[in-house]
Amino acid sequence: MTKTSPLLDLDEVALTLPSTAGPVEILRGASLAVAPGERVAIVGPSGSGKSSLISVAAGLERPTAGRVRLFGQDLSALDEDGRARLRRGRAALVFQAFHLLPNMTAEENVAAPLEIAGRPDAAEAARDWLGRVGLGHRRGHYPHQLSGGEQQRTALARALAVRPGLLFADEPTGNLDERTAAEVARLMFELLAETGAALVMVTHDSSLAARADRRLLMQGGRLQAA
Repeated sequence: MTKTSPLLDLDEVALTLPSTAGPVEILRGASLAVAPGERVAIVGPSGSGKSSLISVAAGLERPTAGRVRLFGQDLSALDEDGRARLRRGRAALVFQAFHLLPNMTAEENVAAPLEIAGRPDAAEAARDWLGRVGLGHRRGHYPHQLSGGEQQRTALARALAVRPGLLFADEPTGNLDERTAAEVARLMFELLAETGAALVMVTHDSSLAARADRRLLMQGGRLQAA
């Protein structure tokens, strides 16, 4: 039986950042392997390094030590542009603060990464994905005209429209009320099941973490079973 290579493989990753009080160790030998289609939730107290782990795993920040392999590629061998090209169309990110482009409509936000990928049907695909998240009637609205839940559903549509193999989600329901958070969580896992994308998610929401295949605790800069 052939063993499937992980989409993401972190090996003894360390991250030290400067501060006015001196260097701060954020990650201290964190290791993680994520298989295709696997959904992993990372929990832990504020300031434990969860968001930093996402940044390092997605190639947004370079680790101080250790190795990160994304889709089989050692990220240390790539510059910033190379890491961006590797992510394009293969990995996507959803953040707590939505990060929609304020001068673009919902449809234009979802279409943007499709256009970058050279999809001639970007606008049509964006409309389709907004329909899937229940926002077909809001496609011409700008982010400031959308509620928090609508903005996050738009962000989900934008992330998954490119059919990535791996979705990174950093507190995807953190800015939402309980009812809206539950709806966004349900929708996210439905879309993940449909697309087959793997998930690495940071969350304080225990009910959201419980939906994952595997839950890990970030403590002392390391990951352990939750």
